[in-house]
Amino acid sequence: MLSTPFFDDRADAGEKLAEAVADEFGKLNLTTQDTIKPIVYALPRGGLPIAVPIARLLGCPLDVVVAKKITRPDHLEYAIGAVTADGHVLWQRQKQQNLPWQKLALQQAQNNAHSLLAHLSPGRPNVSAAGALAILVDDGIATGMTMAVAAQALRALQPLALWICVPVAPQDLVESLQGMSDRAIVLETPDPFYSVSRFYAEFPQVETAEALVCLQRQIEWRS
Repeated sequence: MLSTPFFDDRADAGEKLAEAVADEFGKLNLTTQDTIKPIVYALPRGGLPIAVPIARLLGCPLDVVVAKKITRPDHLEYAIGAVTADGHVLWQRQKQQNLPWQKLALQQAQNNAHSLLAHLSPGRPNVSAAGALAILVDDGIATGMTMAVAAQALRALQPLALWICVPVAPQDLVESLQGMSDRAIVLETPDPFYSVSRFYAEFPQVETAEALVCLQRQIEWRS
């Protein structure tokens, strides 16, 4: 076990990640910086406190991509896939047996994604990823299933480029993250990994109301 976590809390991780993202954005040539329109997309709920400092530093909109794990009914912690609220699906294995319980698990996960998106909708900006720099953010990655399906959903909207940015992820996932994005920014890649929470001194659950406040405050900040 680590004697000292990498981050105090999500706010601390968000500030550190924001500096790294802004540094990468600053490496773009001036012509590109003047014309490119960044939009930060958080994976709620935990990704929103991370995403706020990034959106603030770049002075851009903050939106969400809602994705949920598809789990086995007899093992709710084990993800066999992931689905977004708008119906993009990614299975852990390419070939699934299409069993009745899998259909039910998929539907339940998508219903949960729909419900969360509905609760967060009052705080979402009226923006589109089409032609924008889509910066996809979470508080960390363990298996990569929800991040992968969220990236797939954003790609379908035809952004100019897609960046994946997280404070911490397993070293063996970095190549995969680079493959599903135009740029992957990961601050820490510890081994062994075990869980995202291990690398935060404080890692409470982010409630839906708090997530909505993150979105609403960013709209107010930009107005």
